[in-house]
Amino acid sequence: MLAAVYRGINDVRMETVPVPKIGPGEMLVRVHSCGVCGTDLKKISTGSHSAPRIFGHETAGIVADVGLGVSQFTAGDRVVVFHHIPCRQCFYCKHKTFAQCSTYKEVGCTGGFEPSGGGFAQYVRVMDWIVQHGTVRIPDGVPFEQACFVEPVNTCMKGIEALNLQSGETVLTIGQGPIGIILSVLARRAGASLITSDLYAERLRIGSSFGLDQTIDASQGKVVERAREMTEGRGADAVILAVGGNSLIRTAMDAARPGGRILLFAQTQHGEAIIDPAAVCVDEKTLVGSYSASVDLQDDSVQFVMNREMDLQRLVSHRFPLSDSPKALDLAAHPQPSSMKIMIQPGSSWEGSPQ
Repeated sequence: MLAAVYRGINDVRMETVPVPKIGPGEMLVRVHSCGVCGTDLKKISTGSHSAPRIFGHETAGIVADVGLGVSQFTAGDRVVVFHHIPCRQCFYCKHKTFAQCSTYKEVGCTGGFEPSGGGFAQYVRVMDWIVQHGTVRIPDGVPFEQACFVEPVNTCMKGIEALNLQSGETVLTIGQGPIGIILSVLARRAGASLITSDLYAERLRIGSSFGLDQTIDASQGKVVERAREMTEGRGADAVILAVGGNSLIRTAMDAARPGGRILLFAQTQHGEAIIDPAAVCVDEKTLVGSYSASVDLQDDSVQFVMNREMDLQRLVSHRFPLSDSPKALDLAAHPQPSSMKIMIQPGSSWEGSPQ
């Protein structure tokens, strides 16, 4: 099969590799669409993971084969798969910090080599615990592209839950890429009033199409000042930082009111960052972290996506066939004002492929 194989820092090559073999309790899924996630890009650009690997974890497709003992799915079923599922028994699971569970950290889907998601390939092997607890059937009429958002929506729901928003609070979301828009829509769904900011006016226009009308053009600077002007001088009750890197942490903290909360959602790389310790101590601001998905929110995220409470397909700006994966990853790593969610679609050449 064809696959986009990570061979080293910023080195992804199209190669022919064996179709993964499945064992008892496992499934083989023919990939139709796989979203490109920022965590994939960071792994590719930093060399944090050994090579070779096949990345891609926002995966939707059709069951091609099932192993001995699999009864809940059959060949031809349309499915979306999570790549992480926790044990639910360990110390961390009992404390609801599922992303720290050792079983959760074991990736349960692979296109070959060290399991790393595998969605940037024609076929992916889904391991037994993912078949049992992390595979979701896609209802008729729901496109593969929509279904691909189940895992990212789950991560966003987890972040919003961590903020413990109260009805009527004002939230500032810094960054209006696909994840920033989803976080904003979910915060509004929780009863908050939203202010959004981004460097690109085009992204603010896309957010406005989802009803996010109170905006700050960050290219003009003065995000903190504008946020305070829009909140009677206080600052936002909660600030969501949906932009990668650490450079805007201080901005996010300054934009929050005394006693407010700041959600760090995209700060996935260890390193030093500038914060104001007195803002935490004297101003009683709270830094909140949220990473990856929560199994407790799996049903909620599936219902949100499959019931099409949000037309997530509208966030897809570019679609690439599998053979153009390096171009897709390069665009995702160097986003343009009009580029939003990037999809790699091994199934784009299927004749009569179901949508």
